[in-house]
Amino acid sequence: MLIARYRHRLPADYAMDRIRARVAARAPAWDAVPGLVFKALTIEDRARGAADNAYSSLYLWQDAGAAAAFLAGAGFRAVIESFGRPRIETWLAVAVEFGQGGAAGTLSEETRLVAPAEDLAALRDDERGRGRDLAAERDVLATVAGLDPDGWRLTRFILRAEPAAGPSGTAIAHLAAPGLAAARGR
Repeated sequence: MLIARYRHRLPADYAMDRIRARVAARAPAWDAVPGLVFKALTIEDRARGAADNAYSSLYLWQDAGAAAAFLAGAGFRAVIESFGRPRIETWLAVAVEFGQGGAAGTLSEETRLVAPAEDLAALRDDERGRGRDLAAERDVLATVAGLDPDGWRLTRFILRAEPAAGPSGTAIAHLAAPGLAAARGR
């Protein structure tokens, strides 16, 4: 699996209702994209307590081929036409766990550096265990931990039904999940 994310920072006075309308109009098309486990369309809104205005997408792809097909297709072309070509962060999925949460309202993330001498197999095993523990919480839909081998960073994303405590939570405006049921059953 492959994790990808891009984020569009928006001006402080940007009318975030425009983003909500965009999500409402375009998000349902993602509900049937081949190779996509899920896409969380997120909004950070200063008027609702966020540090900045931003619009972003977090993807969990079945494989790199599905992600590459998206980048070459009309869906990503629409992103470029509206916001310019974004920087896309990618991670190799080292631990993916699904909980019983039925909805996703908030996305949180934690990132840490991976030490040069750190055992990567032990890191993967630890993240799988941590992911299972988190996924057992009643409001967790999924935990996804990814390794960025370029910067040697480990990032864990948690999709929750309930808002996260503190400023780290980002509102999920829509969760497209065409491959979620199949991934849960794996």
